[in-house]
Amino acid sequence: MKIALIHDYLREYGGAERVVEALHDLYPDAPVYVAFTDPQVAGMHWQKFADWEIHQSWLTKIPFYKKLFSPLRIFAPQYFSRFDLSEFDVVISSTNAYFAKAVQVPNGVHICYCHTPARSLYGYTTMTNWQQNPITKFAGTLINHYLRVVDFQVAQKVDHFIANSEETKRRIAKFYRRDSTVIYPPIAIPNSAPKKTSRDYYLYVGRIAASKHVDLAVAAATTLGLSLKVAGEGKGLEHLREMAGPTVEFLGAVSDQALSELYAGAKALLFPAEDEDFGMVPVEAMGHGTPVIAHRSGGPLESVVEGKTGLFFDAFTVESLVTAVQQFEKKKWDAKTIYAHSKQFGLERFTNEIEKLVSERIQT
Repeated sequence: MKIALIHDYLREYGGAERVVEALHDLYPDAPVYVAFTDPQVAGMHWQKFADWEIHQSWLTKIPFYKKLFSPLRIFAPQYFSRFDLSEFDVVISSTNAYFAKAVQVPNGVHICYCHTPARSLYGYTTMTNWQQNPITKFAGTLINHYLRVVDFQVAQKVDHFIANSEETKRRIAKFYRRDSTVIYPPIAIPNSAPKKTSRDYYLYVGRIAASKHVDLAVAAATTLGLSLKVAGEGKGLEHLREMAGPTVEFLGAVSDQALSELYAGAKALLFPAEDEDFGMVPVEAMGHGTPVIAHRSGGPLESVVEGKTGLFFDAFTVESLVTAVQQFEKKKWDAKTIYAHSKQFGLERFTNEIEKLVSERIQT
């Protein structure tokens, strides 16, 4: 059985890339097809992909494509449809916003692992506030109108959808009118329950992006005078530094080992993301016995048990998050209970469910 993996692009290392990494570990001989790669931006994480067989699209022939890849997404379906995948029995695409699902699979089965239908096309907050600029708002609105039509058409050619959460399953049904199978993404859960450790700071982990509302975490910690460590990079980092008080520390990108230690030492993870598709970070935190304070929306509603493994706040205001933190401080949390809850989202479950689904689809 010949298998190929497709991914939007390899430019950063987030939840979607962790899924592709797990798929490649499961099928190590599978070539990986992407719109483009950017090892420089990927930084320390590029070593995870360095020895893969990677094929890039004709986008790489366009001058300055690494800076223009976002507006050039209008051509993204063509990047992927031009790949020759006729020799493969199974093609697994991993996609969010860059149309990896547009590949043509003439002689095999196309299974799409959908992290979410493109947020920019369907009214969800995105990495940047692109609508604030009149020029980008005008151009983006026109492009999005066209791409919504294309996105629907492309989605009809997928043989089977996998959704990374019940939240994403609902979006696939709403926007594509397609059914899907929920397979939660693979989370690296430690093999044993966390040992007692000093927990004296709050933690934020993830991209610095508009949809993540990191400013709320920074402002809440500054207001309460609480220690907060921020692990992540993004264009809004300088603004956050300017507004942060002396108790907030910015760590930038960190290694997996350093991240594990940060999780283990945190009092709680602050996760103010809006309508998160699934959210691997909260589960990673819980895998270290660390409770989560998350916004009441999206994927965390499926992974966080209120009052047992974390708390939710309702409004995107500093006051709402501050109130949640104050409530959190009054309650005792059991690290072993939180850890035990996280184990249902582990790598083994992901691997078993992917293998089972691929086997079933081949037989049909």
